Amino acid sequence: MNSSTPKISKNYFLFSMMLIAANLRLPITIMPPLLNSIEKNLNIPGSMAGLITSIPLIAFAIFSPIIVKVSKNRGNEVTIFIFFLLLIFGSYLRIIPAVWALFLGTALVGVGIDSGNVLLPAVIKDRMPNDIPKGTALYTMSMLLIAAIGTALSGFLITKMSLNSTLSILSLVGVIALVFWIPNILSNRKDKDAKEKEVPKYRSVWGQSIGWLITLYFGLQSTVYYSILTWLPKVLSGHGVSTVFSSNLLTILQLAGLPLSFIVPMLAPKKIGMGTLTTFVFLGYVVAPLAFLVNTTSAAYLVILTIFVGIAQGIAFNTAIFFFTNKTTNPYQTAEVSGMAQSAGYLLAAFGPVAFGLLQQSSIILIVLAVLATALTLTGIIINKSKLIRE
Repeated sequence: MNSSTPKISKNYFLFSMMLIAANLRLPITIMPPLLNSIEKNLNIPGSMAGLITSIPLIAFAIFSPIIVKVSKNRGNEVTIFIFFLLLIFGSYLRIIPAVWALFLGTALVGVGIDSGNVLLPAVIKDRMPNDIPKGTALYTMSMLLIAAIGTALSGFLITKMSLNSTLSILSLVGVIALVFWIPNILSNRKDKDAKEKEVPKYRSVWGQSIGWLITLYFGLQSTVYYSILTWLPKVLSGHGVSTVFSSNLLTILQLAGLPLSFIVPMLAPKKIGMGTLTTFVFLGYVVAPLAFLVNTTSAAYLVILTIFVGIAQGIAFNTAIFFFTNKTTNPYQTAEVSGMAQSAGYLLAAFGPVAFGLLQQSSIILIVLAVLATALTLTGIIINKSKLIRE
């Protein structure tokens, strides 16, 4: 930042950044408990309602590179502000009882979320160059924790009030985040500001193998995670596990990954840290899914396996974010590799679960997931041993 640029305190930045992060999954995770009400209110089939969770992922894939280009001209902080306006508009557009409003609003929500997905790692690297692990930990923790709370709160509110009221209340989180983000705009830095500080030119990550490896890693972890969320209940129902218990297991899965928001950024830079983390990814994403093939309704057995899967997803996601900040040399490069990885990564995540649906047999689905998770593990090892993305 320029010396004349107003400075925002570190604590205020962290607080406002956590509010933005809190909205990066919340508008998506509040929707599943509302699907029955949406189907009834709008008279649409369940297959169409299911698109509500896929549309934002497709928006991530399409708009990630675009957001990176906008940020180079407008600055990261201003870009987040502009796109969060779209998020808020889309959130409240979904209140209109019309199919077009639901899907257009959901698409705008996805575009708005993507600005935070892509740019927050870069902002953290820029604002906290000497304390990246702390910033990254608070970023991912806020995103995952509020998403889990939002799912539960959405399910509770819809039993007490109308669909419109539920969406209106939960959408206020985005408004609050945007208001508190405004002071950060005063410290916004455009690409031309960076040139004044002689930030070195860098080669595009799209032409570097390490950039593609990070993209592959992000894509694989997204595909495995969303596929497990989609198909695990069906696998368990085939074993005689109740729908309620399967739903509880998915909650446990998400909560089990929360502590990793702090553990991964602190442990990954250490000499034996990445090896330990990789071992748990293998156990949780390769061994555990195969163990679900055992035809049992044992609560203890299933809970233990689910915890291992949750730990693996927490490690894999946070490691991907770690690679964004620790394999790049400046904030602009961080934003570019983040946009590249999330563009291709979320495209896989959007279509992966659908492709698995064509396999029909749950045993084949779990075996293929284990193979993809093995590739994920090996890719992580290669990235960790690779040098920084070249300037």
